[in-house]
Amino acid sequence: MIDVRTRKPAAQVTGYPRFLAIFACASLAFLTAANAQQPAAPAPATQTAPQTHYLPAPAFDTASIDTKADPCNDFYKFACGNFVANHPIPSDQSGVDQFYLLYNVNTQELNGILDKYSASTGPRTPNEQKIGDDYGACMNTALIEQKGLAPIQPLLDEINHVTKPGLAYLTGELQRMSVNAFFGISEMQDFKDSTKQIAAMDQGGLGLPERDYYTRTGDKDKQIRDQYVDHVTKMLTLLGETPEQAATDAKNILAFETKLAEASMTNTQRRDPEAIYHPQTLAQFEASLGGVPFGPYFEAVHAPHLDTLNNLNPAFFPAMIDAVKAADIQTLRAYLRYQTATTFHSNLPKALDDENFHFYGTLLEGQPEQRPRWKRCSQTVDTAMGEALGQVYVSQYFAGDSKDKTLEMVHDIEAAMNRDLDTLDWMSPATKVKAKEKLAAVADKIGYPEHWRDYSKLMISPTDAQGNEERANAFENDRQLAKIGKPVDKLEWGMSPPTVNAYYDPSMNNINFPAGILQPAFYDPKADIAVNYGHIGAVIGHELTHGFDDEGKKFDATGNMTDWWTAEDTRKFEAKTGCVVSEYGNFIAVDDPKPENAVKVNGKLTLGENTADNGGLVLAYMAFVARAKADNIDINKKIDGYTGPQRFYIAFAQNYCENSRPEAIRQQVLTDPHSPDHFRANGAIVNQPGFAPAFGCKKGTPMAPADSCRVW
Repeated sequence: MIDVRTRKPAAQVTGYPRFLAIFACASLAFLTAANAQQPAAPAPATQTAPQTHYLPAPAFDTASIDTKADPCNDFYKFACGNFVANHPIPSDQSGVDQFYLLYNVNTQELNGILDKYSASTGPRTPNEQKIGDDYGACMNTALIEQKGLAPIQPLLDEINHVTKPGLAYLTGELQRMSVNAFFGISEMQDFKDSTKQIAAMDQGGLGLPERDYYTRTGDKDKQIRDQYVDHVTKMLTLLGETPEQAATDAKNILAFETKLAEASMTNTQRRDPEAIYHPQTLAQFEASLGGVPFGPYFEAVHAPHLDTLNNLNPAFFPAMIDAVKAADIQTLRAYLRYQTATTFHSNLPKALDDENFHFYGTLLEGQPEQRPRWKRCSQTVDTAMGEALGQVYVSQYFAGDSKDKTLEMVHDIEAAMNRDLDTLDWMSPATKVKAKEKLAAVADKIGYPEHWRDYSKLMISPTDAQGNEERANAFENDRQLAKIGKPVDKLEWGMSPPTVNAYYDPSMNNINFPAGILQPAFYDPKADIAVNYGHIGAVIGHELTHGFDDEGKKFDATGNMTDWWTAEDTRKFEAKTGCVVSEYGNFIAVDDPKPENAVKVNGKLTLGENTADNGGLVLAYMAFVARAKADNIDINKKIDGYTGPQRFYIAFAQNYCENSRPEAIRQQVLTDPHSPDHFRANGAIVNQPGFAPAFGCKKGTPMAPADSCRVW
């Protein structure tokens, strides 16, 4: 996946493994809430249109180039040296980069669509009615404030009366509505048989970003845990607890979640598909938990009948059960109240919404202010009904020959990889044959789905923001879990069309490029091919290379996890990737006078993305040169003072021009498999065989080192 920052509000879907983390639920009373008597709706209390007009970034941004910088010394500084001065960080963002600039443009375009259909008094199609009413309900902050806690009070009442024997059913109810309670369930393709869709049970239930936030011992980590306890205390107080009880519950919640964290796998461990593949029968799964029955849970979460499942982390569930048994019911109830309020904070009174943002936005990411309500509500609709909204978006903003031109680039880059495989001196002929078989089998999905999702059974009310989110989450939960035991739909998309992102799916063996990223600056139909191949071409190459990185290489042409490499090939491959781990692991992302608080890039966590950046750029350059030759384009002709190869590499680096808050970078390095932008640019550039000739860099300069890393 190309996305560079966890802060990005664009829809997040992991390219591997292919399943969405579904934590959702509701009871029949909540599902029928849209048919109940609705109060009159006060006028929305926030602006209904953007106050700032966002413009697409130029495909080749000469204003960002620092001509005083030496491209052979620090290419990022050369290509992006003026970006920070030209792009101060708005108070409602934790940083600015090319992805976020395009996200703002796309969200503005979505908002125009949603404004139209939420204000419409004329006839609307069912989908137009749904997306318009969902947006209107989300924007109506006056009504949300007037309702107070009433929309979630039925959930709070159920939580406040639950006993331990009733936790299994309640957990299923809450998870069906996306509440992150204790653990998770989802659907996935069977790693060993990609024609089968199976259930997957996974670790979960943490309030902090990931498990190491609970276990690291540095001063900054201890401070964050103290701030988390203070935040949970305030949230529970706003939910009605006394300050004294809330403070006690918050400390106990941290202790409970710490037990879950200690049993959880790290993000780096989870990158290995073999480490998260443990198929079991349901009887084996329950027996490993001392016979704790999961039947009530599966009923409540709307799972189909299960005979088998994949237990992604077998060590987690016994520890989770022990933690639940050891905790008092007051702590467990408080934990579920907090997780519920955190899930639905945007539909609750401003004080709760602001407190949620203060911790997760300001303290963890350094963002002073929340995004405007119109941005948040536009994203809410995209998350709930991405293909209903996306269908309108595509018709208005992805016309012309953009799809055909993108597909041409994809085919050029696939052809480049086919040629590149022939040049590898570390891969045996037998493995090359299978690599080419896998490459030939890659399916290319561009822009939008061939068939659109059916939302006819999803009820949306113009005056029930909370009910809309509950029903939308339950709808998606049920849609996902209903796949279990059904034939695989290879045409399905894991991202909505407006998403500024792309991904490779190893179980499907396909690459996916939503219309949302096929916009300027990443793809501009008016730009020269050097720029487009440097921008979106490198993204295409990145996703294609994921099929052959340290994770993707474990899946064959049909999407099955099999070892199709010789032992000697694997040994040589691991030596090559070890060079990449070492290179990126020496980058200091967050410096600090106290060494224990400084943060280096995690070379192992980011290995797949770094490999894809490096290999993808090699392939994109090969494809650019071949396309220029085929179209009789003189790549040495200068435009804006730069040759074609120079424009190619500048365009690539400008994919990663950024201005980010230190808190956001710190959280990214600790949680995200993508390296910070500066290192993504320079880290790939130093390993490119075409770069030094393009800029006349002498061997031994920082951007043209004597020794470099090369996998693909």
